[in-house]
Amino acid sequence: MVNLVAAQRPMLHGLMKMAGVKPYTVEIEPGTIMNFWVPLETIKKPKKGQKPEPPAKPSKPVVVLVHGFASEGIVTWQFQVGALSKKYSVYVPDLLFFGDSTTDKTDRSPTFQAKCLTAGLRKLGVERCTVVGFSYGGMVAFKIAELYPELVEAMVVSGSIIAMTDSISETTLQSLGFSSSSELLLPTSVKGLKALLSVAAHKKLWFPDRLHKDFLEVMFTNRKERGELLEALLVSNKEDTVPKFPQRIHLLWGENDQIFNLELAQNMKGQIGENASLQGIKKAGHLVHLERPCVYNRCLKQFLASLHAEENQK
Repeated sequence: MVNLVAAQRPMLHGLMKMAGVKPYTVEIEPGTIMNFWVPLETIKKPKKGQKPEPPAKPSKPVVVLVHGFASEGIVTWQFQVGALSKKYSVYVPDLLFFGDSTTDKTDRSPTFQAKCLTAGLRKLGVERCTVVGFSYGGMVAFKIAELYPELVEAMVVSGSIIAMTDSISETTLQSLGFSSSSELLLPTSVKGLKALLSVAAHKKLWFPDRLHKDFLEVMFTNRKERGELLEALLVSNKEDTVPKFPQRIHLLWGENDQIFNLELAQNMKGQIGENASLQGIKKAGHLVHLERPCVYNRCLKQFLASLHAEENQK
């Protein structure tokens, strides 16, 4: 029987190419490869008999969209790529063990994801960028901003935190009624996937069970490695320190987010300090960029425009 989610992939890939991006594989180091969706204008078609040239440097301000834990890059950001690609060079990576990105290394930490993603961007000619991170991708984005301030000029973060501490993990799981992060984020049944979607979305989503089953088969691969990624996220409360970020950081939140609620975002804004701003989007949950894409895109573009207005005034 045809997997309906897999069958839709060629259509989504075609839409992404129409929106201005195409897939490109980067070898980070031997044994580690990452897939990026990169601006079409940076890739030249090789002449017959010649080796492909490395991608050209982006010609517009760069925006990097980093996905969450339940799906790969272009599925997460399908409504944002086309909205941004006219004014910005958009890069959409698949983090390790998502999409076609993989490694034979044993490190599963957000720091390792951040280092690999940064190495990939540099090989693609990116020297400066704004990183937009959602959920798990937000934690990776915070780590990139901390480790590579010369690369990251600003950040937009939705439904995420700087680090997953013992207390935040315990409080979040308890409030949602799950015993572990794996039970929440790595469902093994249609019932489990429905439970994840019910807490991730503000409005109840209805799909036939067949579609849930097909989504599980396609999007929840590399289960062992992804379980290890979740384990590597946890940090002790004692080890938790908030880095001093030099970048402007805009927290763009679904006001009805049940996983990382608005109060958590407000606390984080206070921890980050004067460089942080917070904007809530009504009638949206954790999946704010998918539930209310038009409002989300408008807010995102306003923030990006304000950044470049500031640059021009300098």
